Amino acid sequence: MCGIVGYVGEQEAVPILIGGLAKLEYRGYDSAGVAVLQGEKIEVRRSVGKLANLQKSLKEKELNGTVGIGHTRWATHGKPSEQNAHPHRSEGCVLVHNGIIENYQPLKQQLENEGYKFHSETDTEVVAHLIDKYFQPGVKLAEAVRAATKDVRGSYALAVISEREPGTMIAARAGCPLVVGTTATASFVASDVMAMLAHTRDVTYLEEGDLAVVTATDIHLIDIEGRPVKRKLTKITWDASAAEKGGFPHFMLKEIHEQPQTILDTMRGRYSYDTGEADLPDIGLTPKEFAAVGRIWIVACGTSWHAGLVGKYLLEEMVRTPVQVDIASEFRYRDPLVEKDDLFITISQSGETADTLAAAREAKEKGARVVSIVNVVGSTLARESDGVLYTHCGPEIGVASTKAFTAQLTALYMLALHLGRVRGTLAVADGKAWLDRLVRLPVLVEQVLGREAEIVAIAKRYYKKRNFLFLGRGINYPIALEGALKLKEVSYIHAEGYAAGEMKHGPIALIDKEMPVVVLAPKDRLYEKTVSNLMEVKARHAPVIAFVAEGERELGKIADAVFTIPDTHPLLSPILFTIPLQLLAYHVAVLRGADVDQPRNLAKSVTVE
Repeated sequence: MCGIVGYVGEQEAVPILIGGLAKLEYRGYDSAGVAVLQGEKIEVRRSVGKLANLQKSLKEKELNGTVGIGHTRWATHGKPSEQNAHPHRSEGCVLVHNGIIENYQPLKQQLENEGYKFHSETDTEVVAHLIDKYFQPGVKLAEAVRAATKDVRGSYALAVISEREPGTMIAARAGCPLVVGTTATASFVASDVMAMLAHTRDVTYLEEGDLAVVTATDIHLIDIEGRPVKRKLTKITWDASAAEKGGFPHFMLKEIHEQPQTILDTMRGRYSYDTGEADLPDIGLTPKEFAAVGRIWIVACGTSWHAGLVGKYLLEEMVRTPVQVDIASEFRYRDPLVEKDDLFITISQSGETADTLAAAREAKEKGARVVSIVNVVGSTLARESDGVLYTHCGPEIGVASTKAFTAQLTALYMLALHLGRVRGTLAVADGKAWLDRLVRLPVLVEQVLGREAEIVAIAKRYYKKRNFLFLGRGINYPIALEGALKLKEVSYIHAEGYAAGEMKHGPIALIDKEMPVVVLAPKDRLYEKTVSNLMEVKARHAPVIAFVAEGERELGKIADAVFTIPDTHPLLSPILFTIPLQLLAYHVAVLRGADVDQPRNLAKSVTVE
């Protein structure tokens, strides 16, 4: 959840560190700091709040040097304060840390008994003192870090520098993402490749237990036992300008408007009209192995879990195979009945979500084949899966996921088409018909985006309300959940998503004239039941905002506000309903003066429990 940046090279480190941390602001943080080797001494500067506070401090008293580390912290152990901000120091080293050291209390007690003084409430300071403990005369910094990491239990990504080895930085990773990048004259370390894209596209993702000895001209990798290891060099193809706002007031709005392109990019080159099939070369399973699948699991967190719920409806309809969807944080703490012929689908934008990774690893141990839907190439989840379906979104900066969600839905459509053709539940003609509908989606999304002013008008009518209820049925029930999540994430309005048929089993008690009810009503086999639910809402005087299929007449007479989506197959309607719900959440949040791109208490990637 926190951000790490490190630099070893010939240029001044501070501008590079601050630039990298700025690229990681979207992850969420409450304090920031840098440490730079200035002459023969490492100087540390830290501040609470936004990065601008740290920059102000650095202007008042400059730091100069060509080796440094930086950090944005999201409080886990210890409140947000300058004292608890990173970097942390012990006599022998200075470091930054992402993750959670689970056994820090007994380690702290042990170190205090050995004479170490603690100056913060963090678990991170334990690691600094452990490294110092092992960093005896004649011992290399890399060996001290390796020895210290053997003592800790939990998750970590570390960047460590020392006055005793001035041209060297040590990076180590277990459970939290860390990447190293190189040029001819410099090396970089970061928790997210976004932090180094302005300087290099040649990166190496560290794997579990890896330790990197980083200098300006070389990166040497070893494992936890000190043995040399080799990792694949990855060339990043993202356009760095994709991380800029491009004229939009917020990244969230920019990314909402990028969805026609990201949907297209997720489909591009992955289908054949001649055979009516999806071509998924990295999927990792042969047609014979797919045909033998007994049961399908989908496991994810947050917005990705909502995508998985849509996937359940989709796969059961198109592939005629039972699908179970689990929240990853719940899945990992029970003993699920996963079997070796099962297909285990994990979904994660970052590919670093701790709970989802743990679920995938458990499924593999039980013999299931793991296929992951991931955005970030080279991420841990992508590397550890048997197969991967990349969504090709490019970087998503807004904390509230938008384009990643619709790309995940698109990937699930492609996977359902592939499975349906392989298992014989879809004929060639069916596959061609699906492709005809899929390739029209970007154009239909463009049409919805072109009517943003209608959503703005709705937002202006209801943005002062304190509670919302979102109702959907069938494959659009998960979209009701997602619409409610988006609204509460960015506007801080309490919102609940419900299956419309469940309204009478509790939520109806809350409905009154102060609670707007958002209804999703495609023209499908459940349409009349949805109308019936809406009549019950109106009877209790609640304002109704109806999102309906093009050509619908009946709900328009009942609802207080109506927005129509273009006509499409009911199984494809979730994407088209998602777009106006994202716009509604965004414009309500803007009208309420909320920090849309960096909502309070939220982080982009949850890489620790």
